[in-house]
Amino acid sequence: MKLDLLVFGAHPDDAELGAGATIAKAVAAGKKVGIIDLTRGELGTRGSAEIRDVEAGRAAEILGISIRENMGFADGFFQNDPEHQLAVIRQIRRFRPEMVLCNAVEDRHIDHARGSSLVSDACFLSGLVKIDTRLEGYDEWQEPWRPGQVYHYIQWKNLKPDVVVDVSGFMDKKLEAIHAYSSQFYDPDSDEPETPISSKNFTDSVSYRARDLGRLVGVEFAEGFTAERQVAVASLDDLI
Repeated sequence: MKLDLLVFGAHPDDAELGAGATIAKAVAAGKKVGIIDLTRGELGTRGSAEIRDVEAGRAAEILGISIRENMGFADGFFQNDPEHQLAVIRQIRRFRPEMVLCNAVEDRHIDHARGSSLVSDACFLSGLVKIDTRLEGYDEWQEPWRPGQVYHYIQWKNLKPDVVVDVSGFMDKKLEAIHAYSSQFYDPDSDEPETPISSKNFTDSVSYRARDLGRLVGVEFAEGFTAERQVAVASLDDLI
């Protein structure tokens, strides 16, 4: 299946938190969208890998995406090295996305910046014809493919975005997908340990960050992304 948009996240729920409304808007526009989680989030304080597998599947249904897969990398310990790069390149060549979204370039959790650089490097390497991604015992050749654009969503830290997407009308869908991860976020009845993302303040911040970014660009809600290269438009009329 060829995808228009492929979103990578170091952990299940990264994609929803960083770009959930943008994903929902793309799906509503008829785009084929996929999410690939690099790890199962097995080191998370709350819940378990098995619980998060179920939650990720539920969130995928809410967003209406075409595919969701998990690479099974080691939470907290995966590296931006040839082994992991080749695994990500195989997925990029398999789905041939026009655009890739991935983790924040800088953030509180070490997996976020590491996942960001891993996916970014893999997107470039995926276009090199001399990189052979055939697995041992399989003869199928994967054609090179390099996405046209790679953008990084914003997570814990308030990074300054290079690109802002008007997501007015899609915040409810984003929040519904986030709340599918009931093991991770605010629940006054939970007896799980408190974490930086399990507070009501964090849950509320998802909405007020999007509302504040929207305020700055004259819309109700917005999501921001950082870019690896200059962003071009066909004309100034494309700007809102």
